[in-house]
Amino acid sequence: QVQLVESGGGLVQTGGSLRLSCAASSGTLSIYDMGWFRRSPGKEREFVAATTRSGGWTYYGDSVKGRFTISRDNAKNTVYLQMNNLKPEDTAVYYCAAKEGWGTRLIDGNGYDYWGQGTQVTVAS
Repeated sequence: QVQLVESGGGLVQTGGSLRLSCAASSGTLSIYDMGWFRRSPGKEREFVAATTRSGGWTYYGDSVKGRFTISRDNAKNTVYLQMNNLKPEDTAVYYCAAKEGWGTRLIDGNGYDYWGQGTQVTVAS
């Protein structure tokens, strides 16, 4: 098992940047594929980004491509989401998640086994 703790959320102006971190308070992240998802009021959970165990492959949702970057430092047991050129529509609670199985796609949140508590990102217009 792994326990995930997100940090780095906050209030930022349109066009600004934030970097979210997801650290493992217990367990090791290197054995998991990792993903970031978000949920805003009245909307379904949305896939944001994911990376494979080694960090060799990354995937992004269409709405964040070219603006967000997922990375991981397995030595630090941490996954990051660098968010640039933020827009008001990026406002949401952001969750990191760990996936230990192989049978579902990384963009499918239902395939993830462990979730953090979430961190709020608010982008002011």
